[in-house]
Amino acid sequence: MDNLMWLVREHLGEDAELLARDSAAVRGLPAAAGMLRGGLHPDEVARAVRRTRARVVHAHNLHPTFGWRALAAARDAGAAVVLHLHQYRMVCAIGICFRDGHECTRCHARNTLPGVLRNCRGSVPEAVTYGAALALWQRRMAAQVDTFLVPSRFAQARLQDLGAPVPDSVVLPTAMRELALEPGGTPGGHALITSRLVPEKGIEVAIEACRIAGLPLVVAGDGPERARLDRRRPDVRFVGRIPASELPELRRGAALALVPSLVAENLPLAAAEAMAAGLPVAASRVGGLPELVPEPWLAPPDDPTALADVIAGIIADRTAGARALARAREVISPEVIAPALAAIYDDAAARR
Repeated sequence: MDNLMWLVREHLGEDAELLARDSAAVRGLPAAAGMLRGGLHPDEVARAVRRTRARVVHAHNLHPTFGWRALAAARDAGAAVVLHLHQYRMVCAIGICFRDGHECTRCHARNTLPGVLRNCRGSVPEAVTYGAALALWQRRMAAQVDTFLVPSRFAQARLQDLGAPVPDSVVLPTAMRELALEPGGTPGGHALITSRLVPEKGIEVAIEACRIAGLPLVVAGDGPERARLDRRRPDVRFVGRIPASELPELRRGAALALVPSLVAENLPLAAAEAMAAGLPVAASRVGGLPELVPEPWLAPPDDPTALADVIAGIIADRTAGARALARAREVISPEVIAPALAAIYDDAAARR
């Protein structure tokens, strides 16, 4: 959100304000009410649009508190609505289409029963609530949107495969606020992962790949897998969740970054941030990653031997840092994203 607001203010020359609700603070009955009602307190959104005279409301991550009613309120107050779909939660209750170590696309369009039967939310009442609400309000939400945005072409295709009511969408990768002036990639440095520690991120694959490649690994992040992964491993250092201000120092000492995802993510921020810092990225050939990461730096998911080969190739390439930075400038720089975003806002406003 900070990057987006900065882009609007500094590159589009328009004002931007943030209206946010913390989903973690809404539990139990209030969260269920938000899902089943299609959102809570939409009048707050309408007041914000009128007060700021906003011409566009750029919405993200609506469940469980905002819902379709927030979008309807924004339109009634005179704003166009742009909905940014970072995940697949229009259809999938957990948003990532990943269950039991594998991709899962059983839910389709308004048929969210598979997610209920498999208890994808980890709580039967919550699974029932999400399944019912997504089926009930999916089309109503889509009807409030002037323009859909997605981070990758892969996301476009996945939403169509899921039967989401998104007839058209515009691909817009996340812009990086700052790009390095010089290439990164320290010879003799460590491999770096910045990630939430959950099964779908493939951390174990990276640990084994680095063991094969003979490269020390630093893992920055926390999550439910931390205790299991953080065993006595001489070449792996877990530093936990660290402030964003400390990440540049970790990247300066890194030879490359790793994004060993098992799930087909839209376009992981970790890859974009690393390449914006001029750091080459060894990644899985899944989801939207091939749209940013060069083909020679990709390996099949869940294949540590192939990933180790990619790591070795990057380390041997003295131009890898420069290639990473050049690719970032081509795909995710503010100079590329800002004009595209301005055109999207203008088009959405014209439709209203």
